[in-house]
Amino acid sequence: MKKVISAVMAGAMALGLVACGGQSASSAPAASSAAAGSASAAGKTYTVGICQLVQHPALDAATQGFKDALTEKLGDAVKFDEQNANGDAPTAATICNGFVASNVDLILANATAPLQSAAAATSTIPVLGTSITDYATALSIDDWTGVVGGNISGTSDLAPLDEQAAMLNELFPDAKNVGILYCSAEANSKYQSDVVTTALEKLGYTVNVYTFSDSNDVASVTQTACEANDVLYIPTDNTAASNTEAINNVAQPAGVPIIAGEEGICAGCGVATLSISYYDLGTVTGEMAYDILVNGADISNMAVQFAPEVTKKYDADRCAALGITVPEGYEPIEG
Repeated sequence: MKKVISAVMAGAMALGLVACGGQSASSAPAASSAAAGSASAAGKTYTVGICQLVQHPALDAATQGFKDALTEKLGDAVKFDEQNANGDAPTAATICNGFVASNVDLILANATAPLQSAAAATSTIPVLGTSITDYATALSIDDWTGVVGGNISGTSDLAPLDEQAAMLNELFPDAKNVGILYCSAEANSKYQSDVVTTALEKLGYTVNVYTFSDSNDVASVTQTACEANDVLYIPTDNTAASNTEAINNVAQPAGVPIIAGEEGICAGCGVATLSISYYDLGTVTGEMAYDILVNGADISNMAVQFAPEVTKKYDADRCAALGITVPEGYEPIEG
């Protein structure tokens, strides 16, 4: 039976999977749609509370895409109360409780900890998540069907894990041992690790899992992983994303390539990734918000959505340094 734990203790919340890096936001579109004029003419205004876990290019892009999508449709009829939790789960809880006290019309929870905070704070105000890897893991949902139910829905930043495993196999068909590296405090990272492990084992690899508890032991755990494996895989993981330099300083001199779960980590320490646009993900979330606020869509029936497309990308400089030839069909990471 499906259940959502509505009282998530803030101190126990795992930091959101997110994913870091990603695509930058594009320029904001003009608010000139017929819907914007209609909403303004009717005198209806909406206040949307945005709780973002931490300032980071990927999350920033998702928030910008969300705001641009709603502003394009509603113009001045929508106002945003945008707040940042600075990577702290209790702060996210405080922000979301403040949104409820202010009776905002909708909450955008950008990353897992804000989603958990919003779920604990309200069962009536619509909550849309974005940059969430797995809603079932984040909200302790049994018998996942793709729909959260209640007052929650949103978008996921998860690129297909079986395709990520297939990409690793395409680039490194002769590798024997693959090490998976992630932060033990991030439940969504463990979920990705479990799924990718199964996919890689089906492809004939021996998989070894390595976890670090925080940034203090990233380098030492990476060193251990590099000594025993031909290739490393890092899922979308906040702690890894914040420590790509430390990871790269170990892995690249050791000659061990890294496949990353998203573009930001890949740019910092990886050779290739299956990339999504976080701006586009935010745009999809904004369109969902419009349907709820203006069209009266029932959020309890809204399935979690995914990025509209994924792209194979590679870090040209790191591939060259490691002597890796990338096949056709991959795009270089810019910048």
